[in-house]
Amino acid sequence: MARIAMLVWNEFVNDARVLKEAQTLAEAGHQVVVHALHTPGKTLESEELEPGVRVERVVRSPFWSFRKGGVQASASGAPAQPVASPPSTGHQLFRLSTRSITHLRLWWRLVRSRAGVIHAHDVNTLPTAWLASKWLGIPLVYDAHEISTDREGYKAFRKWVGWIEKTIMPKVAASITTTDLRAKFFARAYHVPRPLVLQNRPRRVPLLESNRLREHLQLKEPWPLVVYQGGLQRGRGLDRLVEAAARLRGAYVVFVGGGNIEGQLRGRVREYGLEQRVFFIPTVSLDELPHYTASADIGVQPIENTCLNHFTTDSNKLFEYVAVGLPVVASALPEIARVVKGHDLGILTPAGDVEALAEALQRLVDDPELRARYSASARRAAAKLNWEAQESALVDLYRRILSPD
Repeated sequence: MARIAMLVWNEFVNDARVLKEAQTLAEAGHQVVVHALHTPGKTLESEELEPGVRVERVVRSPFWSFRKGGVQASASGAPAQPVASPPSTGHQLFRLSTRSITHLRLWWRLVRSRAGVIHAHDVNTLPTAWLASKWLGIPLVYDAHEISTDREGYKAFRKWVGWIEKTIMPKVAASITTTDLRAKFFARAYHVPRPLVLQNRPRRVPLLESNRLREHLQLKEPWPLVVYQGGLQRGRGLDRLVEAAARLRGAYVVFVGGGNIEGQLRGRVREYGLEQRVFFIPTVSLDELPHYTASADIGVQPIENTCLNHFTTDSNKLFEYVAVGLPVVASALPEIARVVKGHDLGILTPAGDVEALAEALQRLVDDPELRARYSASARRAAAKLNWEAQESALVDLYRRILSPD
């Protein structure tokens, strides 16, 4: 069995996909070390999560808190605040140099890891992982969670990202992505074998009976509860969800998660006078999240078709809603529609259509029998749409890499 060095460009605190992959490979007998970023006062530099899975974190550069776009965030995870003015060219160059130092530290950790395989998660780790794999003469696996050449917030880096993937993807031992459409994109764009598809499905959870959200928020009315869980970011239709909530009668709407437009969304809630019906809960741990989800009545995924990355997504949260038996209202993008239609999970609406979103939510709010029908379908689908149903493909991929003959 092999030593596997995974590389992520985050603190590896709530990265469900990478954790599941590490667990699966550890259960298959491999030793997995996830190399991540360390924020003093927030994360540990080294920890063992479970037998066979360790995390080793590298301290960020001294100016880690300066985000692109003139935004600064605290180590405590407090909401990002705009700084006084956009960063100058000199500041951007300095930030690039300090970021390069962090990559150099990660490269050195990989070189010293004595790994037999390096597994790069997303394009921002790919060059560092590739250089380390070439130095060590070992296989590289590329796990493309997103299409970063056409993604919200990546417009300025599109050509650079495309060049990196076009240069390195043909040289990796294997590649992985999250949906069929994304697999087709990578195969056609870079003339590489079709990547293995591992959807962002959760592990199976037992049937949960929970009242966590109502207790947390001390809700007074017995109204149905609509939940959106995930990052509060642009392009996800969340401002339209707030607008739809203003038209919704007899229901609560809860956002579970944080992100860079939380302040904007809270402002919209105040504008519409929805403070008693729309609520925000900060990001919760992966272990606790299913209990929050299961205490809702409807799951919503209003993502917009703003980029190819969104168009090709099937959405973590969609599978998380299914896992606990929630009926869903979701944007009718191809991969999402395939899952919802294929398993009779709920109502699809045109992406970005506030009126259709509000009508679909109201229909489920007003019809408990329809909710029960979709909930029963979700519980049946959960037996298939889970991580355990696909994890053997990851084990097989590693078996082929390590035993090419």
